[in-house]
Amino acid sequence: MDVRERVGWNVRRLRVEKGISQDHLAYAAEVERAYVGYLERGKRNATITTLEKLARVLGHDVSELFAVPPKGAEPIAPLNPGRRKR
Repeated sequence: MDVRERVGWNVRRLRVEKGISQDHLAYAAEVERAYVGYLERGKRNATITTLEKLARVLGHDVSELFAVPPKGAEPIAPLNPGRRKR
């Protein structure tokens, strides 16, 4: 797993744990929703400023976005549509 995939895995993990949609995260962090999706899939490089915004909305320090996933960690399942916070 490269660093972009690691950051994406952690953004999604923290977002799902918090129970918020990509739309909500993007709006609160003042970034495009599609960009959040690209980050979560490890397809884009984020600036440190963007990572800081996302981490702040998620209630964590930016360093948490670089945490190494546990060995054998499964992909994070998406939220059920009825459980998303609006």
